[in-house]
Amino acid sequence: MSTIKQFQVTFDCAEPASLAAFWCEVLGYVLPTVPKGFATWQEYHRSLPPEDEIYFACSDPSGVAPRLLFQRVPEGKTVKNRVHLDVRVAAGLVGDERLAALEAECARLTALGAKHVLTQRADGVNESCITMQDIEGNEFCLD
Repeated sequence: MSTIKQFQVTFDCAEPASLAAFWCEVLGYVLPTVPKGFATWQEYHRSLPPEDEIYFACSDPSGVAPRLLFQRVPEGKTVKNRVHLDVRVAAGLVGDERLAALEAECARLTALGAKHVLTQRADGVNESCITMQDIEGNEFCLD
């Protein structure tokens, strides 16, 4: 039996630092410490040729949830994700209260650059959820 208890979720992307910053805002994650000699990550990244920004990570400040790693790849996104994140903003809520919480979070994330794709309303079997895309078109759900 494996003893591995931690994992990270890796995204292929075009702009690792931008996508990491977006997901930090979505999840309340934090960026790593800025390298010595630089005031901000933006300043550090401006000092590098674009091809040197190969990857960028962000993590849960409590250390409980998985780290997210964003790695630059040359090809663009062409199909629907086979794996996606469910952002649990309305766990335990039902009906109109759940939908209101989902819609409020959708509005907050849209202001950050996310795109609303589809609102699936409760149907008597399943509760409401909202499908969205991050700033590079990766699908995720508000649940």
